[in-house]
Amino acid sequence: MGRKPPIAAAATEPDHAQKSATPDDLHIKSRNRYFARESIERRRWIGGDPFASAFFNALSVTFPKGETFFIDSLRKFRNQVPPKLQGEIRAFIQQEATHSREHHCFNEHLIDCDLDISRLEQTIADVVNGIRARPEIAHLVATMCIEHITAILAAEVIANPKHFENADEHQRNLWLWHASEEVEHKGVAYDTWLYVTRDWNPLKRWFVRSLFMAKITLGFTINRTKGVIDLLRQDGISGFRAWTGLARYALVGPAPFRRTLWPLVQFFKPGFHPWDIDDRDLIRLAESEYEAAIMVAETDSAELSTLDDRRKPEPLKKVA
Repeated sequence: MGRKPPIAAAATEPDHAQKSATPDDLHIKSRNRYFARESIERRRWIGGDPFASAFFNALSVTFPKGETFFIDSLRKFRNQVPPKLQGEIRAFIQQEATHSREHHCFNEHLIDCDLDISRLEQTIADVVNGIRARPEIAHLVATMCIEHITAILAAEVIANPKHFENADEHQRNLWLWHASEEVEHKGVAYDTWLYVTRDWNPLKRWFVRSLFMAKITLGFTINRTKGVIDLLRQDGISGFRAWTGLARYALVGPAPFRRTLWPLVQFFKPGFHPWDIDDRDLIRLAESEYEAAIMVAETDSAELSTLDDRRKPEPLKKVA
């Protein structure tokens, strides 16, 4: 993202001695916004681009079930961690619950646009149920891995204005808000993992998280690609055109896959921590943008209301 990552102390220590690199002054807060109440006027809500729209639509379908799973995963360990981390988990749960609610509304609007998302929903349900069948520590490491993928995608869409440059305003605000909070709580699942596995052999810790990330990255890429292709087919784009268009979008144009590859690879290094890169400036950037849009909308609404009042005819005077 054009910034040289600071060298955090945690990144230079062996895994068995690793400490959290989460900034001491980080305050995680739930903003409880209501963006998704606004209907989606068109399937191709990102400037008429079918590939960009299908990419984010497919991603949105994963959030309600996925984030409910993240909440359940961290809640199991909340009473096992120090008080500060307990508070961060509580804030994480509040944020994720709101994300789930808003994307449920967003997904309902996709259905109103005559998109069948049932196959995409079944895919994420199968993945989540498969992980739930495993031991609780597997739930935690899976959550930690997926949270890292989500956080680096979030940082990318905030840092690169091209992603939502021509997007419909209400949807753009939703995604910027969501992205800012994903960046803000990106270390919570990882810090929980560090604490819960603090007595593990360092090689075992590294091997388990790396193996999970490799599997989850492969599954995430395959399933999201299938989801995008499914949505494109429903939008009249299929076959060679669909595959080449998606490849061009994901790897050449805005390139959300290519541009997040290096941050993804960083996860595999010993001593890694999500806050090795302090990108809180992106939180402030995204928040200022959607806050400004909300203020403008509220002002316009108030002015329109005043104008409407002025246009109302005065009551007719009774003529004797």
